[in-house]
Amino acid sequence: MLNAAILATVTLAGAILIWPRVANSIVWRATITPLASIIGSGFLVLGPILDVSYGGYAPLVMVGLCMVAYLFGSAIRFNIADIETRPAASRLTDGLETMASIVLAFAFIVSVAYYLNLFGAFGVSLTELDDQFHAKLLTTAVFTLILFTGLTRGFSALERMEQVSVCLKLMIIAGLLLGLMVHFGEATGRGALQFDAPRVTGWASLTLMAGLIVTVQGFETSRYLGSTYDARMRIQSMQLAQWISTVIYCIYIVLLTYAFESDPLSLDETAIIDLMQIVAPILPLLLVIAALSAQFSAAIADTSGSGGLITEVSKGAIKERVAYALLVGIGVLLTWTANIFEIISYASRAFALYYALQAGIAAIRAWRGNHLAKATLFGGVALLGVAIAAFGTPVE
Repeated sequence: MLNAAILATVTLAGAILIWPRVANSIVWRATITPLASIIGSGFLVLGPILDVSYGGYAPLVMVGLCMVAYLFGSAIRFNIADIETRPAASRLTDGLETMASIVLAFAFIVSVAYYLNLFGAFGVSLTELDDQFHAKLLTTAVFTLILFTGLTRGFSALERMEQVSVCLKLMIIAGLLLGLMVHFGEATGRGALQFDAPRVTGWASLTLMAGLIVTVQGFETSRYLGSTYDARMRIQSMQLAQWISTVIYCIYIVLLTYAFESDPLSLDETAIIDLMQIVAPILPLLLVIAALSAQFSAAIADTSGSGGLITEVSKGAIKERVAYALLVGIGVLLTWTANIFEIISYASRAFALYYALQAGIAAIRAWRGNHLAKATLFGGVALLGVAIAAFGTPVE
């Protein structure tokens, strides 16, 4: 019965998302890109990590991650608006923008490795080949496919997957949340809700949280949609994407944290699959479909973005095809030398450094515009980004 209800919810969500008034809405189309990137960054892997590491305090940590992301987003939104009204830049801000682009290109490279390692893990999760070796083989094969596509045909055709991917993902998330609500209600009725003690406390809890910032990353993509949308629309779409993702993440973490017993021995990148098997037999298959679609489309988007940035920053000295080969080489190296949690930490620290630079630019622009309170705020946000980049640690 629950399986049927979940499938009905998925279908209803899909009908709403393809309804012309939604699908053709300019605001929604502008929101899809950052929203797809945020949710694709770690929705499936984050729940079990927070549950096992922080116990009953996991929802508070989730709120904290979203608040930090919103602070970083506010700095980028300020830059979007300020560039629109005062496009003239100083040599200092120009230099910081160039440095930020270099850091972002590197962050994209690491994030592609993260996405495709998740793809590999979920790709073999429901098969008899469910082990790290075969997951890494699948990841390497997809890296090879991406390199071949980038060198021959380019990614324009594959980039059209983004809208389909985010709609599919939101449909399945709607079904997942229904299943979790039913399970939560049943656990409440049995008096089986639990508040587990945190396994990570003190300074270690803060550095682990810093190492997870990539799971709420992706909102910055609105910054680079200037050729398609004006500044007001990019700011609005970034805020909307962060609000929607915050609501989804927080509901998900609350339902997951208190209705399941956390098991540190079973914590891996696909732990959510085993947990959802308890809720409804249909959910593991749906989650694998969502994961494969989301991770592949996110990897394509970041590969394309990284190639373009590297070519731009090098002033054409490094062609996009060479950049793709560099990305794939580093990605395959990370795949075979690091585990997924280490890659998550590396990506988090790289994006945190990018956010720190953007916040620094915002602080300078605010100071020059006599917005002293904002300059102070963004200066603090920049220091926070540097601290995250310096001290973020992976899940043990």
